[in-house]
Amino acid sequence: MEKYKQAFVPVEERVQDLLTRMTLQEKVGQLNQRMYGWNAYVRDHAGITLSDSFKEEVAFGGGMGALYGLFRSDPWSGMNYENGITAAGSAKAANKVQRYVMENTRLGVPVLLIEECPHGHQALDGTLLPVNLGVGSTWNPALMKQAYAHIAAEIRSRGAHVGLVSALDILHDPRWGRSEECFSEDPYLAARFTEAAVRGMQGDEPHELASPNKVAVVLKHLCAQGAAQGGRNAGPAAIGQRELREIHLPGAKAGMEAGVAGFMAAYNELDGIPCHANKELLTGILREEWKFDGIVMADGCAIDRLLALTGSYESAAALALSAGVDISLWDTSFTTLEEAVKQGKVSEVEIDRAVSRVLRLKFRLGLFEHPYVEELSATYVVGHPDFRNINLQVARESVVLLKNEGDLLPLEAGQQRRIAVIGPNADRLYNQLGDYTSVQREGTGTTVLQGIRLIAPEGVTVVHALGCGIRDESPAGIQEAVEAAKGADVAVLVLGGSSARQFGGEFDSNGAAIVSEGNPSEMDCGEGVDLADLSLGGIQLQLVEAIAATGTPVVAVIIQGRPHALTGLDDLCGAVLCAWYPGTEGGKAIGEILFGKVNPSGKLPVSLPRSAAQLPVYYNQKDPGRPRVYVDMPSAALYPFGYGLSYTAFNYEHISLSQDSISASELEQGTKVTVTVGVKNTGERSGFETVQLYIQARESGITRRFAELKGFCKLELLPGEYQTVNFYLGTEELAIWNREMNFAVEPCRIAVHIGGNSRDTVATELTISGGYE
Repeated sequence: MEKYKQAFVPVEERVQDLLTRMTLQEKVGQLNQRMYGWNAYVRDHAGITLSDSFKEEVAFGGGMGALYGLFRSDPWSGMNYENGITAAGSAKAANKVQRYVMENTRLGVPVLLIEECPHGHQALDGTLLPVNLGVGSTWNPALMKQAYAHIAAEIRSRGAHVGLVSALDILHDPRWGRSEECFSEDPYLAARFTEAAVRGMQGDEPHELASPNKVAVVLKHLCAQGAAQGGRNAGPAAIGQRELREIHLPGAKAGMEAGVAGFMAAYNELDGIPCHANKELLTGILREEWKFDGIVMADGCAIDRLLALTGSYESAAALALSAGVDISLWDTSFTTLEEAVKQGKVSEVEIDRAVSRVLRLKFRLGLFEHPYVEELSATYVVGHPDFRNINLQVARESVVLLKNEGDLLPLEAGQQRRIAVIGPNADRLYNQLGDYTSVQREGTGTTVLQGIRLIAPEGVTVVHALGCGIRDESPAGIQEAVEAAKGADVAVLVLGGSSARQFGGEFDSNGAAIVSEGNPSEMDCGEGVDLADLSLGGIQLQLVEAIAATGTPVVAVIIQGRPHALTGLDDLCGAVLCAWYPGTEGGKAIGEILFGKVNPSGKLPVSLPRSAAQLPVYYNQKDPGRPRVYVDMPSAALYPFGYGLSYTAFNYEHISLSQDSISASELEQGTKVTVTVGVKNTGERSGFETVQLYIQARESGITRRFAELKGFCKLELLPGEYQTVNFYLGTEELAIWNREMNFAVEPCRIAVHIGGNSRDTVATELTISGGYE
């Protein structure tokens, strides 16, 4: 038997043995992921039939490196419950694809099946979590590790092997339509969730990748897409090396250290170099500095965009491959790699290097020993009640209470016997699911209106009126909404935005929505839908004004995929909940919070602006050493990073350090400073508080930030309960990229702040000296 087929032989030996047996055509085939997976089959009354175009693609490369989106369902793919692959049929379809590839190629190399899972699995019957901004609001990576583990089990049970996970984008400009895919504006918080995603989906140990309930993770996007100029999708990121390393690379580094299988390069450029052609990034930092040995995948059609630099597909392919890209996504360029070798544009040694990485992943996944999946396994995994409960808990913890004047919330049956639920997002499930969302089976999920009716105590009447659209300017529904509010004890206005795509819409070759300039329609967020103005769309503020004028108390629930500017709305409402896109379980979670069944615990992972005109507003900007303010509006965010109220209250006291000073040498030798603070629940309800630690450094030789998150801890406190919380500051937390661009501890003075958000803190001071103390 050939060595590469022998399971007991070390992986590297198997890779090299197989590589020596491959022709150049077969090698190039392993680097291509050209097909859209939904074009690989046709479903009719008889079941799934593999398409001729799929068979031609296998023949082209003497095999197939990867197939993207076999189970994808959405308006772009056109796949739905009539023509797509459901959970019940997915394993059989995956096995049919795998069997054809292995039985109709010379070497029988299995194909990687790759699926989108930016917030759950984008497939028919796939579980959808709250979007990443909601996930970030939980400040609970341990919970998310559980959720991602279930997502992995779902995907593997259906026969796929790799999940594409949005995690690396840092939200610096909320005008960007893909804001919802970011965990945070803060690199430390985002990195903790990136770790959770990788460990949840791949496991804590390398050998777990071959388990029947784990998948390989490809993290996207590398890097700095969230810093695009003007918030325009895929725009250039005008940042330097220090900003790159301080803000945009920590998440990728955390993912790499957690064992991630791969990264996806980003569309944007850094200082004139597109990320797909950035050898310093993809090889210098990733491979040589970090010692990463996994795959780098291209983003959709991105290598073809390099034609603007090279003039030919062969040259574009050679440029990307030489920079460090290993496997394509839907582009033409990588299909010309064989010709590029013949033309002398790239060497076969570079081809071998990339092919080795792809093969290594296939061996690590155990695909040569177990290429097929049990055909009934998905029916036991997908939709499991345990996962629905976890998804519901994520939704609960993702909701942020921003305002609660006079303790308007929670609603009580004795005080509010008639509730008017009004607004464009009150009863539209797809508006609370976000972008990259699959078609939903009838009866799936709970809207906010349904959640309120489900949780409302006996004797409470709930009435509903639409009021207006997301961006529709028609005032036709306002009067009906006003009448509903007049007869109610409280009005719950469910407003915000929508990333819901429509069948029949226009889409780019990479799936991004194409929306005409100046007219975002009802879809005002998501990939390809960037905004200049962050105000609520259409006449939503006019609706709020009309309802507030009735004198009925107003609770606003904001369903959104980006931080909207809520200044006008905030002044008119007694209570405001930020719910992001809370997913299929979001309606029930919001209902539980409104009626006090659940005490809100979410904290903002981003700063909420007053206006797009004050951007940037992220909390950790550089400290210029003196005030720099606007004349025409406050410079501070409307609500600061880390902010979130509870139905109880917490008090911070007795912050202290294990030592007030320490030398840089001691820190670099492993000594850590313990920071201790006391936290007390001073209210009458149990509640969760997220204790946050920030540092503010001065006199360290470079310009530092106003504040830097360096630790957090989410804990539950009973009424009157007091707990002591410890944090530890060592080299990782206190070192900086110094003037020589070395990561090292520098002498400085550090103010250590602890509190329930980045603004309201208690503080003490630590001194770092240059020598031994």
